[in-house]
Parts: sequence; C-alpha cells; structure tokens
Amino acid sequence: MKITLDWLREHLDGNFTLGDVVATLNRIGHEVEGVQNPAEKFAGFRVAKVLTAQKHPQADKLQVLSVDTGDGGAPITVVCGAPNARAGLVGVLGLPGAVVPATGMVLKVAPVRGVESNGMMCSTRELGLGDEHDGIIELPTDAPVGIPFADYSGADDPVIDISITPNRQDCMGVRGIARDLAAAGLGTLKPLDVPTIEGEEAPATEIRTDDPDGCPAFYGRTIRGVTNGNAPEWMRRRLEAIGQRSISALVDISNY
Repeated sequence: MKITLDWLREHLDGNFTLGDVVATLNRIGHEVEGVQNPAEKFAGFRVAKVLTAQKHPQADKLQVLSVDTGDGGAPITVVCGAPNARAGLVGVLGLPGAVVPATGMVLKVAPVRGVESNGMMCSTRELGLGDEHDGIIELPTDAPVGIPFADYSGADDPVIDISITPNRQDCMGVRGIARDLAAAGLGTLKPLDVPTIEGEEAPATEIRTDDPDGCPAFYGRTIRGVTNGNAPEWMRRRLEAIGQRSISALVDISNY
C-alpha cells in the first residue's frame, strides 16, 4: 500500500521526519518496501511565461518563442511546434540538462532548423501526467513564473510503499497507518471531523450473509441524487501519486 508524507500529516500531528516514519513503520512490523519522491523527475522544469511567439523562418509548423524563465535574466529563445503556443501563455519549461519523464530524453541547447533552442515547452504527456499531447500545458495566468514545477504541482511529497500483512486490514488506509504510528509513540492522532448526515428510511437492497458466524454484521447505505463529474484537483493528485488513475468523482471518492 502507498501513502504520501503530506497525506499522513493530515492525520498525524507531530514534529517528525520521513526517516522517522520509515524507521517506526519497520520497527512495528509494517515493512517499508521503498520510498520515492515524484519531484525528482521534475528537476530542471519550471513555470515559465511566453512573452512573444513568431513564425519560424524555416518551418511553417514551428514558432520561435521568447520565454521568461523567472530568474531575473534575459528571456531565452525556445523553438516550439505546439499549436497553442502564444504570447501570454504560462506553461512548463524544461531547461537544458533536464530529463523528459516520458521519454528519458536529455534536453540540450541545439539548433532547430537554424534557430538555437534553449529548452522545451512541455505537454502533459511529456511530463508523464496524462495522455494529452496536442499542445503544451497551459497553467493559470497567475501561476508564479520561475517556481520549480515540482513545487507548483505539489509533487514534492514522498511516496512511502508499505507491505501490509494479511492480518492487518485495519492498516489498509492512511488513517490506519497514522493510528499505528501514534500508538508507537510517533506523533498524535488527529481527531476526525466527520459531519453527521441524517438519512431517510428506504428499502435496502437485500444483503445475504452466507457465514453469519464469520461475518456477524454487515452495514450498507444507499446514496441517491448525486451528480458525477471530475474529482477535485487535490484528490486527483493524491490518487495519482499512489498509482491510482483518476476516473471520475464517484470512483475517485470511493478509492480515496
């Protein structure tokens, strides 16, 4: 099972480090199989703004962009073939030396049809964030230019992969892990603020229990009148961080 450090901190209060969490989990029998920080793959990528976009003199489908990297220096030149590249667009710039997550290509300063390009404006697919590749990423116009993309996207949140033994189903969730860590002396479990939602009496779908001794109680609730759509961005990010593909609000809520 995978959890992230920030997600854990929502349930566990205390001044602890990632190393403290890993050591305590191993000590109490929850073997940590690995730790990965998704931010590492975004090293060399930052939020940048396109200042000007002009047609490439040697290629009809390319544009020569003047890009503000946010470092206080002069704008850099980037050759781009994305149809949505335009002046004023705020997107994600890969600087020379950065490794494109989706392809493993190392970006370099290189001429493109006779014009030197100093990086690459990236699409969602190139960053490994989805399948969209018809254009480069468009961030909100108020996104802070110059900030590392890992910080802006919230990717700087280590993912902890934990091996849960079959007898510890109570730890198959972030809350259960937090409870065990608190019991082991690492931090204090935060109280849950769960609102009480009154239901209406309605015929329940028949539930059959074939082994009443092994399963003495089973509870269910029917929820009606909901509208499906996209899950909130914060929820989608968390699920994707632990390897769950975002589907829709109802499916994502269930997985969350």
